[in-house]
Amino acid sequence: MVLPCARNSVSGGPPAPPGAPGSAHGKTPARSIPAPAAAAIPAPEGLQSRRRKLLEEDGPVVQAGKRQRQRYVTKVGKCQVNLGNIQEKKRFLSDIFTTIVDLKYRWFLFVFMMCYIVTWVVFGTVYFFDAWVRGDVRHRGDPEWRACIENVDGFVSALLFSVESQRTIGYGSRMVTANCAEGVILLMAQSIVGSMIDALMVGCMFVKISRPKKRAQTLIFSKNCVVSRRDEKLCLMFRVGDLRDSHMVDAKIRAKLIKSRQTAEGEFIPLEQSELNLGYDTGEDRLFLVEPQIICHVINRRSPFWDMSAESLRREQFEIIIILEGIVEATGMTCQARTSYTEDEILWGYRFEPCMSLEKGAFRVDYSRFEMTFEVQTPAASAKELHELKELERQEHSTLSLYWDHLLQPCALPGTRPGEDALTGLSVPGSRDEPPEQEAAA
Repeated sequence: MVLPCARNSVSGGPPAPPGAPGSAHGKTPARSIPAPAAAAIPAPEGLQSRRRKLLEEDGPVVQAGKRQRQRYVTKVGKCQVNLGNIQEKKRFLSDIFTTIVDLKYRWFLFVFMMCYIVTWVVFGTVYFFDAWVRGDVRHRGDPEWRACIENVDGFVSALLFSVESQRTIGYGSRMVTANCAEGVILLMAQSIVGSMIDALMVGCMFVKISRPKKRAQTLIFSKNCVVSRRDEKLCLMFRVGDLRDSHMVDAKIRAKLIKSRQTAEGEFIPLEQSELNLGYDTGEDRLFLVEPQIICHVINRRSPFWDMSAESLRREQFEIIIILEGIVEATGMTCQARTSYTEDEILWGYRFEPCMSLEKGAFRVDYSRFEMTFEVQTPAASAKELHELKELERQEHSTLSLYWDHLLQPCALPGTRPGEDALTGLSVPGSRDEPPEQEAAA
């Protein structure tokens, strides 16, 4: 029995006719609930339409030139999930530090400036109100008047005094005197509030700038996955690399399969997440990422791709999320890089080309070959079918071996014991095997 081999990739094979399953020009039909399940579990039209819409959007490209289906995670790692109708928004204020750090830069700078401007204006207004109540404004220029705050005779001068006090500038022309206790109390309060704002804003600015999110931009993934045989096993593979000389410490990689499905009871599970084994049990998921690595997922019985062939791959609707985590060597902060692969980004029957060479006593990585693949002979059958074929061949070989052993085994003569050779049971008179007594009698 000979299996066909995939000589073309999924995207590079012969074009399917319009409307055929898996064709880029035909719309993927929406999967519906079986008739018995639909009759047993009635559902409103709105829920059914939402299910059909989600399954249709989870399919491949609808038509050439039109919009593609919605991805769960983009190629650059951005999650395409919007949170809405959050009732208890006060929870964000309980973690004000993280809320400020998560703001976009334009809003972060706006909050940064407003924190200082508001405190300056508020304390400047309080200083001006105190000077107006005590009469310092009306006795402007009176050398015999004992003012609470010297040279504060208007709102602008009070605002300048507030800025000078909080930023500890101290030009020397405006200052609090010992003629009023409220001026001393206000100055102490402003100093404490200003120190708290400095600690919060400077800390937020430092964390905002030193966040390792930009470090993930120098961690790259291959644009496509490939499926081919490695060590006589069908494997799903992709490549990951680091563009910086400062390497990631304790780098770990994992993969998630995102796929909507419907249970036997009729329950619809949208975007169900399942784990793909990338070598967790053997430690192969921990990377020493100093040069590009090819990550391999062995398609075995525990793999969700166990019964998926090259033909069924075109009809499937799923997304593979790749998550690479590690510690930035320069800052010691944890960095995470993400990407995703859809079913039309998987090339069946290809391998990645090597991108390393030895030059002048050192290894050199050529990143221009990072995305390059080459075609290899790969069976188009699923891993399950290949395993069944191998088991069948093994059984046939075992049966043939037993058959030949039975033919080569000599026939046993009557009177011989089991396992005794037929020729051994024969005896010749006068031979050396006779007992000595018989020889003497003869």
